[in-house]
Amino acid sequence: MMPSSILNLTHVQYTQLDPMTWCATAQVSECLSINFQSLWNKSLRSAINPISHVNFHKLYKLNWHYCLPPVILSTREIAQHQRQLQRKGVRLLLQQLLCELKLSDTLDESNFPYRLIGSKHYVCFSHTGIKAHNDINKDAVQTINTPSNSKVTVVISRHRPIGIDIETNPVAWHVAQRFYSEHEMAALQSLLPLQREIIAKLLWQIKESFIKIHQYKLAQGLGMDYSHLIADLIHIIREPSPLMVIADAKSDYRIAVLSVQQTIVIF
Repeated sequence: MMPSSILNLTHVQYTQLDPMTWCATAQVSECLSINFQSLWNKSLRSAINPISHVNFHKLYKLNWHYCLPPVILSTREIAQHQRQLQRKGVRLLLQQLLCELKLSDTLDESNFPYRLIGSKHYVCFSHTGIKAHNDINKDAVQTINTPSNSKVTVVISRHRPIGIDIETNPVAWHVAQRFYSEHEMAALQSLLPLQREIIAKLLWQIKESFIKIHQYKLAQGLGMDYSHLIADLIHIIREPSPLMVIADAKSDYRIAVLSVQQTIVIF
């Protein structure tokens, strides 16, 4: 049996977008949780001359190495485990953000959009997923012997429903052709390849964020036309900054681009 695992958040970053909106991003990974007392007891049972007195405080400080055997999982099992990791990670990050804001509250997950029970603040999550490959069989068997990790992000607003999306992978061109509007595609095709890739991903994140705000169906939300934002997005990537905010006059929302965190927030 493998030892139990715990979640660990690293590279946590907090950003205040306005007086009523805050977000946090982090990387979440699994760490082994080893019960040294249990391991030692097992070793004593198999020893010829067991030792009766052990200083477990010194034992804990030793540089232990636990060698994990390869774990054979199907792609479906890996995806399920990753979703569980992400779900726990975003909620752990929410608790850290609440502590940072000195708020004592609980998330109400019974309805969308999510809200905090006491303060009624709006909450939205996002996380990176496993990169999808069309050539991978869902029932394929893979060998995993390294800890999984994922990037997660959360935003809180006192004002109104908000949307957030974190993405590390580019949007495949055939996917953009399937979902993006005629105006968006025309604008993208006029760009240089690198600009096109960056803007296509930012548009995707904007679409995903608005889907969370308005509870659009996926195809409906991805098909919305945001070509009017492309000029501002081009300006952002030409003059990069850790945080850039543009106004969307059509929706009366603002769009924050956190370039280092690869995150879009609609607030």
